[in-house]
Amino acid sequence: MQAFFGTGTALVTPFKSDNTIDFDALEELINFQIDNGVEYLVALGTTGETTTLSAEEMALVRQKFIEVNKGRLPMVIGIGGNNTANIVAELQGTDLSAFDAVLSVSPYYNKPTQEGIYQHFIEVAKASPIPVIIYNVPSRTGTSIAPETVARLAKSSENIIGIKEAAGDMVQAMKMIQLVPDTFLVLSGDDEIALPMVLAGGAGVISVIGQAYPKEFSEMIRLGLQEKNKEAYEWQYKFLDIISLIFEEGNPVGIKALLPILAIYKNDPLVRLPLVKATPSLQQRMKQFVNEFSS
Repeated sequence: MQAFFGTGTALVTPFKSDNTIDFDALEELINFQIDNGVEYLVALGTTGETTTLSAEEMALVRQKFIEVNKGRLPMVIGIGGNNTANIVAELQGTDLSAFDAVLSVSPYYNKPTQEGIYQHFIEVAKASPIPVIIYNVPSRTGTSIAPETVARLAKSSENIIGIKEAAGDMVQAMKMIQLVPDTFLVLSGDDEIALPMVLAGGAGVISVIGQAYPKEFSEMIRLGLQEKNKEAYEWQYKFLDIISLIFEEGNPVGIKALLPILAIYKNDPLVRLPLVKATPSLQQRMKQFVNEFSS
């Protein structure tokens, strides 16, 4: 589990102008993360627009991560949903040998009770051939996983090793850290409070902004893990404005607009409907931030 201390980056899926996947741009993005010192990669998460990818496209993206990474960094693969039986079948029918953990989102739309969430993840953990990191993001799912449910899952299944906690609530995050075993990973899913969560006892972050600034953001998290608070917060305050900007019009709309501005890859910041690309106003404010950040 030491592999998941620090910064993992949840990568976008770049698209060409004809709406197909730009695998060359994805390769550039993956190598950029590895070359700039993140601890691990996250494929096919929410930021990867998995809800608009076909099963065939997701298989091709998985394979691209494997081919480009070449075992250089640990990798996490997103496999989750609101149909427990389908998720179990996908976990059992997918070759996950190149990945180190599954990131599985709490069921959305159904709005299960805490008992339903618990039973769902127990079935996911039993079916998964690799460790599971559960994902709490109530702004998208409609239901939050309670700290008590997280602690119950942590103590019930050895295959559930952590949580990506993205409720944006520091009190809830601290309650989770308080209740779970010391070996259980509490990872921030909110870039804005990633550092405070680390300083409260969290293990790190699965980040969106980190893919744009992997060297700087992962250094901030490492400083937090080393309890070098002053140095870490210097980075935190540099990042606050751009974190707000990339989420202003939704994720991954903002981060996709930022990546070409930084020349990490060169294609248009396209997203698939029902998302639409960032407005010119937002793109201009991002350009201004980039110019000031690098000056």
